[in-house]
Amino acid sequence: MSVSPSVSAPAQVSGTPKTPTQADLLDFVRRTAADAELIASLPLDPEGRTWVRLDGPGGSEAWLIGWPPGTGTGWHDHAESVGAFITATGELKEHSLAARLPADGWKTLELTEGVDRERRLPAGQGRAFGRHHVHEVLNESRDQHAISVHAYYPPLPQIRRYSRTGQVLRLEHVERPQDWQ
Repeated sequence: MSVSPSVSAPAQVSGTPKTPTQADLLDFVRRTAADAELIASLPLDPEGRTWVRLDGPGGSEAWLIGWPPGTGTGWHDHAESVGAFITATGELKEHSLAARLPADGWKTLELTEGVDRERRLPAGQGRAFGRHHVHEVLNESRDQHAISVHAYYPPLPQIRRYSRTGQVLRLEHVERPQDWQ
């Protein structure tokens, strides 16, 4: 299912879409999350996450995602893409690493102390992030769905999935667009 939000993308320059910045993506997800009709249109599943692809600004990839109670993404990054997301309803929690990791060529890293960050993102709260941002997003509620809006540019070339035990981060596998679209 594809849904187009009732928000406008950044202006075009000379007939070519402007490359969206992190700020553009954050502005887009904020405006999209404020579209109550769009948010209410997302079908919610009590067992697993649901999602609908949206038309993001300047050729970006965007998603409306439903999170049942107790669900999460696991540790991952969005490779070379920058991004932004916001909680539209409910509350999400983000664990992230305040460290730039090598892009390629590793399977296991030992993280230094003090790199862990945690954010609570109630409805209306979100954030932008840069390339190679490693994080996990969770809906810790026991009884309430959360809905969020996400945007990435360039469109996601891959998502790298990690496992984490203590301070050890291990690359487990790499997903390509055909795995989630």
